[in-house]
Amino acid sequence: MSADATHAHGSHDHAHTEGGHGSVKSYVTGFVLSVILTVIPFWLVMGNVLDNSLVTTLVILVLGGVQMVVHVIYFLHMNTKSEGGWTFMALIFTITLVAILLSGSVWVMYHMNRNMMPASGHEMMQKMR
Repeated sequence: MSADATHAHGSHDHAHTEGGHGSVKSYVTGFVLSVILTVIPFWLVMGNVLDNSLVTTLVILVLGGVQMVVHVIYFLHMNTKSEGGWTFMALIFTITLVAILLSGSVWVMYHMNRNMMPASGHEMMQKMR
């Protein structure tokens, strides 16, 4: 091997280790956490553990958010140091846009449903009198 080839190969190895590619231990940790965070909501629903469906829904949503964070950290290897923080900033920007889009859509659909739905038959009969 020439000196240039050795230098290129060495920098290639350095890029892989600095990029945050995970070890087998980190992948197994991420997998175990993902399985646990999937089994808990399944158990909550199938076992009817919580009496209030709203509380069950909120717990499932929180666990889903935690599972997304686990995937981002253990499988996508995103942190504030990778690629100078640009991937993390892009992730925050994407999450912000999705939150605005979803909350705005729900808000518009709720108000359209409330303000645009025709009156029920009972209400129409009362207005006719």
